[in-house]
Amino acid sequence: MKYMLSLYLLGVILTLLSIFVRLMESLEGLLENPLPGSPWIVRGQLANTEPPKGLPDHPSRGVQ
Repeated sequence: MKYMLSLYLLGVILTLLSIFVRLMESLEGLLENPLPGSPWIVRGQLANTEPPKGLPDHPSRGVQ
């Protein structure tokens, strides 16, 4: 009987852990790509108000 109870509790714990991991993955996706019109602004977006600088116009030399 204890064996069945421990297997049941292990299943419950693994299920809760799986739900927690999927929730964290979805929250990470929302932070990387916020929905348009969302009031939440990530700190990195506040710091980067300038557009990123591009690469120089001349082509790079090939490796010989």
